[in-house]
Amino acid sequence: MPSMRPLDPAFPIERQIAIDAGPVVLVNVFTLDKSDERTFLKAWQDDADFMKKQPGFISTQLHRAIGESPTYLNYALWETNTAFRAAFTHPEFRAKISAYPSSAVASPHLFQKVAVPGICVA
Repeated sequence: MPSMRPLDPAFPIERQIAIDAGPVVLVNVFTLDKSDERTFLKAWQDDADFMKKQPGFISTQLHRAIGESPTYLNYALWETNTAFRAAFTHPEFRAKISAYPSSAVASPHLFQKVAVPGICVA
């Protein structure tokens, strides 16, 4: 089972999922031992397959850091935080977390798009 290290300790994911917002982007950075990389990838694939079937899921993408260190970044788009919360707290998903290697450390955080005039839209 991975340990959780909040990206922002003052406002961890457990507090963020209580807020009604949408759409939201989950960003999750994982660190792990190199020897656990194969186990991690299988566990992530199983999680992603579960999430793809949940209402409000839009898409996800996994990235691996360049270099020797197995650091991964996942982002997932959700229609609403309510939909993400339902999936994230679903008993089947919570049970899947135990498949991650014990060396894995997850740092999940939720974001919303920001409009910057002349640069990007929200």
